[in-house]
Amino acid sequence: MYGLTEIFAIVAGFAALIWGADRFVAGAGGLARTLNISPLIIGLVIVGFGTSAPEMLVAGVAGWEGNTSLAIGNSLGSNITNIALVLGITALFFPLTVHSNLLKREFPALFLISAFVIILFIDGELSKIDGIALLVGMIGFIIWMIYLSKQSAGKDPIEQEFEEELPAQLPAGKAILWLLVGLSVLLIGARVVVWGAVSIAQALGVSDLIIGLTIVAIGTSLPELATTMMSAKKGEHDIAVGNIIGSNMFNLLGVLGIPAVIHPTSFDSSVLTRDIPIMLFLTITLYLMAKNGKDKHGKINRYEGAGLVTAYFSYLAILYYTHHG
Repeated sequence: MYGLTEIFAIVAGFAALIWGADRFVAGAGGLARTLNISPLIIGLVIVGFGTSAPEMLVAGVAGWEGNTSLAIGNSLGSNITNIALVLGITALFFPLTVHSNLLKREFPALFLISAFVIILFIDGELSKIDGIALLVGMIGFIIWMIYLSKQSAGKDPIEQEFEEELPAQLPAGKAILWLLVGLSVLLIGARVVVWGAVSIAQALGVSDLIIGLTIVAIGTSLPELATTMMSAKKGEHDIAVGNIIGSNMFNLLGVLGIPAVIHPTSFDSSVLTRDIPIMLFLTITLYLMAKNGKDKHGKINRYEGAGLVTAYFSYLAILYYTHHG
């Protein structure tokens, strides 16, 4: 059956991405703990970067092979999936409470980064200069998070949650080994996923952008789903929500920046008229949910979780009708 090989390749590639990201985080986090780096910095920077590693590696491979539209779809689609599907499903099972001061500062940063991306996208092209600007922004974002982590040391509720969840301290040699193994498996998985996704897109007669927004976005968001669900189950709600916010910022900066530097491209106007507005709508909705508590704690309840999941499937319906229209 034509297409069975490609489907198997995508499934195997996603499995490799998930395992590779886990080993990458274990190695990087273990090495950081050995070097006595703050749990807050490890959690926000290393773990946040690690859960976005599948998207970044897929974006890099897609850009290298000239499929930058797939990377654009992966970036925006992953952000939509993270909020609507990942947080939505999580809230259905484990209603979330948000009370970290650090998270309140991260939301404005996410809005600022989103606005920056829109400005770069207005001309309908993702140029090399745009890519460089996004990657510089990512470096600045990492520095900003490290600064906030130091300022919030011992004061932010999320710090204790990170302390309990971070990878164990590892000998330097073993940590570096896992770091390299994880990165290698991520690269292989990304290559396989891109090949399978592009092949399926060609077979179905749909664009790389659509495949990136849907199949690839869902697959590369699986690490976020696993991390968010496990954190919420343990009552570590700030990590659950913070993981999504941080991942979305990395997606906008790194996942868009890497392929733009490698292979600049123009993109379909629907990105500006359909996908970015929906991403912004969901981001604002999440912010309002996180701030909707009567006290200083925001809550995302089961009804709101159901609303987010419904919004995701509504988005898929919009994609279907706009594509076939």
